[in-house]
Amino acid sequence: MAAPSMIKRLDETVVNRIAAGEVIQRPANAIKEMIENCLDAKATSIQVTVKSGGLKLIQIQDNGTGIRKEDMGIVCERFTTSKLRKFEDLQSIATYGFRGEALASISHVAHVTITTRTSDSKCAFKGGYIDGKLKGPVKPCAGNKGTQIAAEDLFYNVATRRKALKSPGEEHSKVAEVVSRYAIHNSGVAFTLKKQGESVSDVRTPPNASKVDNIRTIYGASVARELLEISCENSKIGFKVTGCISNANYSVKKCIFLLFINHRLVDSPALRKSIETVYAAYLPKNTHPFLYLSLEISPQNIDVNVHPTKHEVHFLHEDAILEEIQKCVEQKLLGCNESRTFFTQALLPGAPVQTSQVTKDTKEVGSSDSSANKPYAHQMVRTDDKMQKLDVFLSKPSQTSSSVRSTSSSSDNTGLTSTGNQDNAGIQSCSDMAGTMDTTNVKDSEELMETDEAFSASSSRKEKAEVEDNVLDNSPSTSTLSVRQPHRREIKLTSILTLQKEVEERTHKSLRDLFRSHTFVGCVKPGLALLQHHTKLYLVNTTKISQEFFYQQFIFDFGNFGILRLSTPAPIYELAMIALNSSESGWSEDDGPKEELAQYIVDFLQTKAEMLQDYFSMEVDEDGQLNTLPLLLDNYIPVLHGLPMFILRLATEVDWDSEKGCFESFAKECSQFYAMKKELSSYKTAEATQMEETDGASTSSSPETAKSHDWKWTVEHLLYPAFKSVLQPPKEFAEDASILQIANLPDLYKVFERC
Repeated sequence: MAAPSMIKRLDETVVNRIAAGEVIQRPANAIKEMIENCLDAKATSIQVTVKSGGLKLIQIQDNGTGIRKEDMGIVCERFTTSKLRKFEDLQSIATYGFRGEALASISHVAHVTITTRTSDSKCAFKGGYIDGKLKGPVKPCAGNKGTQIAAEDLFYNVATRRKALKSPGEEHSKVAEVVSRYAIHNSGVAFTLKKQGESVSDVRTPPNASKVDNIRTIYGASVARELLEISCENSKIGFKVTGCISNANYSVKKCIFLLFINHRLVDSPALRKSIETVYAAYLPKNTHPFLYLSLEISPQNIDVNVHPTKHEVHFLHEDAILEEIQKCVEQKLLGCNESRTFFTQALLPGAPVQTSQVTKDTKEVGSSDSSANKPYAHQMVRTDDKMQKLDVFLSKPSQTSSSVRSTSSSSDNTGLTSTGNQDNAGIQSCSDMAGTMDTTNVKDSEELMETDEAFSASSSRKEKAEVEDNVLDNSPSTSTLSVRQPHRREIKLTSILTLQKEVEERTHKSLRDLFRSHTFVGCVKPGLALLQHHTKLYLVNTTKISQEFFYQQFIFDFGNFGILRLSTPAPIYELAMIALNSSESGWSEDDGPKEELAQYIVDFLQTKAEMLQDYFSMEVDEDGQLNTLPLLLDNYIPVLHGLPMFILRLATEVDWDSEKGCFESFAKECSQFYAMKKELSSYKTAEATQMEETDGASTSSSPETAKSHDWKWTVEHLLYPAFKSVLQPPKEFAEDASILQIANLPDLYKVFERC
């Protein structure tokens, strides 16, 4: 039988190296221990420099209190600390370190050099350490207030540990993660991390930044803008939690969990799991949130001495605390789940190669007589706009809307008309004094000027588009435009010709092709609509597009506008007073009395009456009343709710001193007034309701009157056919998200194939 082995006392060097291997497992652990020492020393600036991921060099410098010269001899020995005197002090420990093992462990696996200076010292002192002992006497040297610790050749004497570590790049990533987390939690401290020899920092936070600012700097704006601040406290259990968590709009493939318990970076799998259980009901499958929590627990209820690296801690009432935090997170998410935000990138039509290739393949397949070459489903697109649209899948339309659609589909010539005298069949406007609005065709007469003849504001440009592009068809969607051939006068003003040229030069060809060959899908709301172009679906900002459209109408049909006549003239003074009384005008007492300003506007516009009537088809009579507005698009009536502000801006915002500036600014103000407004639906609905009450019933109203109150009909049958005919989209629309691609048929099929 073999004799029992003899028990021997291990050599102190072996013991220290074993202990060092438990505390310092990789470079990130060493940096964590040294950062905590810096924070205990009340540092407000911490600079970390590493080489080869910390394997070759770790250097950390702070501006804290420093180390006394008398303590330099024992600073790297085990169980030497300034934070603990007796075991009972662990019950109320408020510092990061307490065992005195950090520097000792590092000195047993690396060559350590410490340079330090206190506030009352005239110079700094420098010492080198190996295996916890000074290699030589401490020497005075030059240095700043604080401490600089350099650890070189980490694990030089533990070859197995060094080989087991990952590549320098991965180790550097772990170092950056540790520095980033401490930088977020300690927002009053400036942190810097960079590689030796490089001027660019991998992590850099200012000393006066907030926690959210540091999260934005380190993790990006996509996280910071989706953060929710949480706070929960329970005095009975003795805990308080604060932090920032992501809302339901943000998710990542791997959970980002920053947990500090009594300001110590730790991990708690139980807490992580309990919070992620709440998020499972809000986030897509296999995605996770961003979590930053700072948990403060009474020191007597927590045991920090359970792990060599202090990576884990134990505390009392753990289940109750986790349940309270879980409830707090759930309540916060419930409050923010009323709406979701989706960010998308504006995509140019035709930019991906597969679109043109798909349409090309579709044409080739369609021309083949072989049944084997039948096109795939993802290559088939809708080309007939009479097919089902978005409205079919929404709520049941009202009786008025139904009659409008049935009437418009039954006859190509049905629609609002600008011909004939209709003074007795006007439409009630937004205010009593504004009267009613109707479109009037002024009869040909030798006594009238050529500009007083009514005509289609888009006919000439439509003909020009047909000749140049040859892309218009005779589909029912374009037949609602009233086309007439009035006598037009030729405009040779250099300023107008220059503005027309500018519009043509900034036209985006791909966007123009999109509008020329689009298929209208449906209205989302007054300011947004859906269009189909080839195999793609686009979300279009109707407000911005219509504003640009009316600007171009004004420039290209300058001096040849039709007339919208008010059946009851509108007093300009009252319009100006309405505008000045609104907050949108920005009026202040420094501007003078409103009455004087309103009278000034009346007098000013009266002095411009001849010019307004000749160029802009706006008639201002001697009594200071507005009788007509320009007709920019057949059958289209702007929202008269904005008429007061339009009059105010004509007097204050138009550049009346220069010719080109006057026409350009006037066109912009007109386009803003005529554009399809986002609030049009509620305004029109109220107007239509009042009309119905006046007439008795909606069914008794004529189809033409019903159409004028249906903003969806206006968007589909007036605006977008006009866009298709003559709009020249500017290049800005490709960059400002006015047109967003939200779906692509081939990509959707790929998604369905994976499901």
